[in-house]
Amino acid sequence: MARLSPASALGAWKESRDQFAAVARLRWCIFLNSARTVRGRLEAVSWGLMSFGFAALGIGGMFGFGFAAFHFTSHGETEWLALFLWIIFLYWQLFPVMATAFAESFDSANFLRFPLRYRTYFFIRLAYGALDPATLVASAWVIGLFAGIAIASPILLPWAALVLAAFAAFNLLLNRAIFAWIERWLARRRTREILGIVFFLLIISFQFVGPLTARFSDRRHRGFALYANPALRIERALPPGLAGEALARATDRSLAPALGAFAALCIYATACLWVLDLRLRAQFHGELISEAAAPSASRGRPKFAIPGEHARVGWDLPGLSSPIAAVFEKEFRYLSRSSPMLFTLVMPIVILFIIRLDHAAMQAGRNAHPSPNFHPVAFAFGEYAFPIGVAYSLLILTNLMYNCLGADGGGVQMYFVAPVRFRDVILGKNLVHAAVIVLETLIVWIASLLMFGPAPLGIVLITLAALLFAAAVNFAVGDCLSLLSPKKIDFAMFGKQRAAGTTVLAGFVAQAIVFGLVALAFALARYFGEFWVALVMNLAFAALAIAIYAILLNRIDGLARHRREAIIAELLRS
Repeated sequence: MARLSPASALGAWKESRDQFAAVARLRWCIFLNSARTVRGRLEAVSWGLMSFGFAALGIGGMFGFGFAAFHFTSHGETEWLALFLWIIFLYWQLFPVMATAFAESFDSANFLRFPLRYRTYFFIRLAYGALDPATLVASAWVIGLFAGIAIASPILLPWAALVLAAFAAFNLLLNRAIFAWIERWLARRRTREILGIVFFLLIISFQFVGPLTARFSDRRHRGFALYANPALRIERALPPGLAGEALARATDRSLAPALGAFAALCIYATACLWVLDLRLRAQFHGELISEAAAPSASRGRPKFAIPGEHARVGWDLPGLSSPIAAVFEKEFRYLSRSSPMLFTLVMPIVILFIIRLDHAAMQAGRNAHPSPNFHPVAFAFGEYAFPIGVAYSLLILTNLMYNCLGADGGGVQMYFVAPVRFRDVILGKNLVHAAVIVLETLIVWIASLLMFGPAPLGIVLITLAALLFAAAVNFAVGDCLSLLSPKKIDFAMFGKQRAAGTTVLAGFVAQAIVFGLVALAFALARYFGEFWVALVMNLAFAALAIAIYAILLNRIDGLARHRREAIIAELLRS
């Protein structure tokens, strides 16, 4: 390949610079145009609040990591810096994957429609990754580590800057490579299901770290050193350990080991760069992954279907009209094939099991170390296991209820041209969600019965009344938000599996009000020693919420007609 002349290289650099400026200007204009609508302004407010939370996390962590780095460096214990590097690494890689609600919602692959150079496209993808909230927070933590090391030992400043820059570059490249390849795997249903199971097991595994640590923290195992030494060797061979080793050896003035650890860290970063380049280059050259079967030439006489020959009769549900039953069947089939629904049904049981382990550990600790100051309320998990499980399952279902049109995508147009009321469509979706809530409540009750024994009848009745109140509120608020702020759900893309920012913010407010009123009822019942106080209050709240839900449901047709163009345009957006 011919080498570019200096004039050609300068022209290519100016072209890339102009393309970057055009992309930045485009994103800024999109933001300004979105702020002209009420929803856009609400989205800006919700993202502002989320950004404030991330800023507090980043700045607070930066000062915390800075003080820690200053302490260990000034005392000559720089080997402990590897611990903080591991924390940064795990947060940088796991948080964006686990919390896709905060991941980038704009698909930067759309820039492939424009005549960009590959180098420009590659750096645009990196730029979007660098502006991700998790990346900004982790970068602030790295800056805090650097500041603490530089203040404690100014002689280490150049070397710390070099090592931490390589560590940050490795994390950024690895994060972008993970997202790029996972998006490719999610494009196919089989790999999407496999990844869903892997993430599901990973999330469950993290839940058991605390209980297992508490269970084995007081035990001394003879073989601990046998496993600790190989684990430390493996830790030092991985990027966070290499970065910590490079800083520690530099403090000891061991130049050769420090350079070796830094070289190994650079090799890791180069490998991530190669993996990311491999994926983005294939995408840049037109790789298209689809689940559709390749067309094949038909042989022989074509077969024509006879109308009505293989017609399948839909469900006939007693007490429901045909349109409502059809929507109910469609939503049921959607949810029965959804991996997130499996997560929704199983996760409350996992939480109860974790509480059971905590309860057993605390009970064992109390028996081993009896204390006169022990309060029996600390072990009253069995009494409140059922309410905790029900509340957790309802929180998981919130995202589904507050964006009930998201999975329909462009198919939402059929609701507006079909001879059915939009009220029947929404009611069918609400009935499916109500059936899921009933099923989940039954599962939680059985799990709490097996793990903790039967809960008091009063607690069960109060919980069911509170669930009725909370479900009615969530249906009413969720139906309105589904029409006012819909968002297309795409399970093949990160950042497109959650509701809009406005919906998330409104959901937090609604849940805070609901749980606050239910907690008030529980507290009053506990204060007066009569469970019927909370039962009557929750039933009164439920009656009021059901009345409001019925009024809103009867007026949903007018709202749907008024928002028709906006709903279709939003759900058709790629």
